[in-house]
Amino acid sequence: MITLIKSLLGLGEKVNIKELIANGAIVLDVRSPSEFKDGHIKGALNFPLQNLTTQMNKLKKEQVLITCCRSGSRSGMAKRMLKSNGFLQVHNGGPWTNLR
Repeated sequence: MITLIKSLLGLGEKVNIKELIANGAIVLDVRSPSEFKDGHIKGALNFPLQNLTTQMNKLKKEQVLITCCRSGSRSGMAKRMLKSNGFLQVHNGGPWTNLR
């Protein structure tokens, strides 16, 4: 059951998120603007989940993207949305505080 939940959220990945960031991956914080304002990763872009489909055109499909949110749930949804729209390298970073 835990494996299924991790799979749905995109948390079962075996990648080094910090290394991806160090190599230029873009961090997409999908929390609300007020949550983002209260704290975020330096350089992260705030694309709230409810606006993600309208903001995707600002991204290149070949970019390495790391989604994050408060708990990992919304970032998992964002990962699935991006992947289903042709983005090739999307990783769920989980809670934004884990990326610091």
